[in-house]
Amino acid sequence: MRPPPRRRSLASRLAGTLLGAAVLLAVAAALGFLVFVATLERHMAEPVRADAIVALTGGTQRVTDALDLLARGKGDRLLISGVHETTTLEEIARLNPEHVRLLSCCVDLDHRARNTIGNAIETRRWAAERGVGSLIVVTSNYHMPRTLLELANASPDLEVIPYAVAPANLDTAAWWHEPNAARLLAVEYLKFLAVWLRTAVEGDPERSPAAHMMSGFQRPVAPALAAAI
Repeated sequence: MRPPPRRRSLASRLAGTLLGAAVLLAVAAALGFLVFVATLERHMAEPVRADAIVALTGGTQRVTDALDLLARGKGDRLLISGVHETTTLEEIARLNPEHVRLLSCCVDLDHRARNTIGNAIETRRWAAERGVGSLIVVTSNYHMPRTLLELANASPDLEVIPYAVAPANLDTAAWWHEPNAARLLAVEYLKFLAVWLRTAVEGDPERSPAAHMMSGFQRPVAPALAAAI
């Protein structure tokens, strides 16, 4: 027996609504990804001077570039966050012999952080202990948006200036030609969305990372993605 026409009509409308919502979600996710990728290059500009610098481990180029910034007077002190518990300043000095003097006087190691949240927490603790009000953060370009969100969540009053490093042997600027780069950016985009959603609902909305980033230097990132998702 065929179902009554009215019931079939309701089912068809429901299916159409769900299909439309799925299409809109897919389009929004794709647009959000393009906005996410477009933000990466703007974080690679030469940073203005800050009180201090923090480099997040995950690639030797991050530490080298952070040491170069320190040598050029872009900050008074450097924190290298998330280093292995057995890593010492002497080992880093062997890899960066031109910066031995700076490593002996102006660099601190954080052995506690194991992920980006930990980096943000340890950076907050270090900045508070040293009275740091502005900070240049050095990490890979694909990792920078998520790092900025975590730092804004942990330290909403800290001025954070991004300095992104292009990953070695991976062209994120031409990601559509490189499957590995496309895969890396897609995974990082999903992680970014998860952090954005988590931090957006935490605490006072006026103190959330989204509000912080809308009112500061990071203005285009979170609002653009929020409009897209």
